[in-house]
Amino acid sequence: MKLYKRILLPVFALGLTLTGCEKPFDQLEQDPNRPTSAPASLVFNGVLNSMYSVAGGGGWNDSQRYNQFYASNYNYYATNDYAWTSTDLYYTTLKNVVKMEEEAKKAGLPDVNAYSALGKFFRAYFFENMTKRVGDVPLTEALLGLDNQTPKYNAQKDVYVQILKWLDDANTDLTTLIAKADNNLTGDIYVGNSLTKWQKAVNTFKLRVLISLSKKETDTDLNVKARFAEVVNNPAKFPVMTSMDDNLQYVYNNQFNKYNRNPDNFGANATRENMAATYLGTLTTLKDPRTFVVAEPATAKVAAGAKPTDFAAFVGASSGEDLAVMSSNAGQGLYSFQNRRRYYSTYTAEPYIVIGYPELQFTIAEGINRGWAAGNAEDYYKNGIQASWGFYGLKDGANTVYFSADGGYKVFNTYTVNVSFADYYAQSAVKYVAGATGLSQILTQKYLAFFQQSGMEAFYNQRRTGVPTFLTGPGTGNSQRIPLRWQYPATERSYNTANNSAAITSQYAGNDDINAAMWALK
Repeated sequence: MKLYKRILLPVFALGLTLTGCEKPFDQLEQDPNRPTSAPASLVFNGVLNSMYSVAGGGGWNDSQRYNQFYASNYNYYATNDYAWTSTDLYYTTLKNVVKMEEEAKKAGLPDVNAYSALGKFFRAYFFENMTKRVGDVPLTEALLGLDNQTPKYNAQKDVYVQILKWLDDANTDLTTLIAKADNNLTGDIYVGNSLTKWQKAVNTFKLRVLISLSKKETDTDLNVKARFAEVVNNPAKFPVMTSMDDNLQYVYNNQFNKYNRNPDNFGANATRENMAATYLGTLTTLKDPRTFVVAEPATAKVAAGAKPTDFAAFVGASSGEDLAVMSSNAGQGLYSFQNRRRYYSTYTAEPYIVIGYPELQFTIAEGINRGWAAGNAEDYYKNGIQASWGFYGLKDGANTVYFSADGGYKVFNTYTVNVSFADYYAQSAVKYVAGATGLSQILTQKYLAFFQQSGMEAFYNQRRTGVPTFLTGPGTGNSQRIPLRWQYPATERSYNTANNSAAITSQYAGNDDINAAMWALK
């Protein structure tokens, strides 16, 4: 009975409280666990994490298999098949960009502020990622909410015109803010809230966009050659990255923010993934010391008498190989695995570059090679190679490398390899020459520098240029073709049917075909 009284009394008291202090219905229906606003810095942080996801979400995932950096030999987890279908679009993230700008204004910031300036960059970044996946996308009528739930599609050319305008406007705004030392930015996981570094990233990204439009260099509306030269020749107005310290990169810092390969998942995939021949074969052909950092010698080769530091001991599998054959060969030690000490022994491994300095150097070298800007393409080409080597800790002289001693990552053997950049560069396949051969050299080294970085940029560059040659076969599916695009999401087909159908008809003769070339590739 005492228990009964103790229950009734609080309930009765609660009843008095509710009847004695009534609130309007619109206040009572508000859910305190679902906030309607947030600081701009918090939304900004979420957008930055979305950037990381859109840029591939780290190494050793689907993007990096499609780049033919590594291959899956175990179909329970993944295959090497390119027969993909639809892709996600990023309008939800773009709505968060709009919200970030609104919250900055609510907090009393002026019209031009750090969040609004970067908002322009984020629009360019996410729309560029969408359009290069599918082609035409809604832009002008997008992000209007209930005012327009079935937006029309903008032609890919018009999307790129707008992207370049956003990037120019972001650069202008950042110049103004930096000059006034007006920086309210917080929550930055990439460059420590530095507007100076963000401005470099904006213009570095602009050069990525411009070089991606190399097939449209004669288009007068895009004017890519003049725009490219303007950035390269005017660093005071368009500052770009000047070292690896400027990289826009995601840094892993503990076991709660883990590199994609780490001690926790060693048993799941360490030997179920082997190196791909497209990447590793290019390294070994060039006698490139990055080989010894990223991969391990094939055990069958070592057992047959090869030294662990012989380039001939490192073997990748063709991504086109039948998966059952690849699995059998990998099990017999015929292929190289990823360097298990480097990628599994810690939770931090290496930072993941979203937009980086090595890519920039090769991009400028390519532009100069194409005649878009004045300068010495060879200097930029060499800078890119050396920056990539530096990322892996390689230096002239003796370098210590590590390979698994027991098939794990805790016990390893150490070896010394002597490295000479001068000797490496003296090779005819590496030493830069002008013209088409030099262009192929630049693109090859750019591909190597993209290893496990920057999402599918290696794929997009290969799609545009054909360098390097991607290997195909029964393992890659899609009738042994490398696709050129993704299909539009099912939600567009279901809820924006008329506009989506019109876009597919105007671009691809009514067939949402993954092998069809979009406007930018023609």
